[in-house]
Amino acid sequence: MEDDVQAGSLIDAAEARREAGRPNVEGLIDWGRALYEEGRYDEAAKAFEFVLGVEGGNWRALIGHNRAIRRSVPRWHWEMLHDELRSELYDKAIRHVVSPEHLVLDVGAGSGLLSMMAARAGARQIVACEAQHPVAEVARRVIRKAGHDDVITVVPKMSTRMRVPEDLPRRADVLVTETVDCALLGEGILPTIAHARDHLLTDDAIILPSGGRVFAQLVESPSLYRKNHVGQLYGFDLTEFNQLSSIEYFDSRLRHHEHRMLSEPIEVFRFDFYRDTAEPRRAEFVVPPSAAGTCHAVVFWFELDLVPGISLTNSPSTPNTHWKQAIQCLPVPIHVQPDEPLLLDARHDGVHMHFTAVASGVRTPMDGGAE
Repeated sequence: MEDDVQAGSLIDAAEARREAGRPNVEGLIDWGRALYEEGRYDEAAKAFEFVLGVEGGNWRALIGHNRAIRRSVPRWHWEMLHDELRSELYDKAIRHVVSPEHLVLDVGAGSGLLSMMAARAGARQIVACEAQHPVAEVARRVIRKAGHDDVITVVPKMSTRMRVPEDLPRRADVLVTETVDCALLGEGILPTIAHARDHLLTDDAIILPSGGRVFAQLVESPSLYRKNHVGQLYGFDLTEFNQLSSIEYFDSRLRHHEHRMLSEPIEVFRFDFYRDTAEPRRAEFVVPPSAAGTCHAVVFWFELDLVPGISLTNSPSTPNTHWKQAIQCLPVPIHVQPDEPLLLDARHDGVHMHFTAVASGVRTPMDGGAE
């Protein structure tokens, strides 16, 4: 609370000084740096923006503002925008379902690309929801430059905080979203769509994507295992450092690591976005290894159904996608044989997915947490 009062006082003082022709630029830069060090990146960006409004070429403010933005806007935005296959499939699916009479809701709008695709497909009313304020502001400018600001309204908030009619003139006829990570659920697509169904969509609304599936496969790869574990190195035992290793999956491009598949892919979860909620689910599978070897990790990926007949995937066999694969290392590698099936326990809590592997009667928890 004290910080907020101080922040308000600095802004008020800066406004007064600007009106008097004596803005407190150095104080605002110091304040922005302090906010940045505290991890308050959005507020830091605003402080530096204020300075740039006074001195547009102030190098310290320019650098400070860019550093704050880089902290709050993930780098994958650029790689995603260059993912031509993903964009072409979304564009095709949007053109397949959108009509002029539809009110379209785009959740997680980012640059506004999917909203502009909907406008190009003929939609006359689109609401683009983007929670990150710097991104939402840029999306407004992108949309205006494209000439679609007459049909697209950008709402800078979480979709779960949107209300009808304050943010939507009425319930939407079409929902378009791409709130998925490499493991499908990690950006909250299940609770996001479930909330939209209850509060923001008509009963017969079209949901794009309509559903998805997650596949998993056992993999041998010392290279992947080294991304999350360490042992004896340089004459020292560094295994204690593994207490800091990831207990959840991380993303990596499997093809960049020497590896060998030890099982066939199995479907572990199937989702229907028209019906499913974020309720936790669990399933167990008997997995027969296809070859003898050492299982270091489970690799998993999704297939996303946009509309009937149009889907996309980040499977290891699909290299031209910005999504990587989800990798979950075993705490201790398991030696497997074709005649000794593993029991694979798969579960999710609505957002996070994790596995447990059982071999030779020993239960080995895989990174990901408890129920």
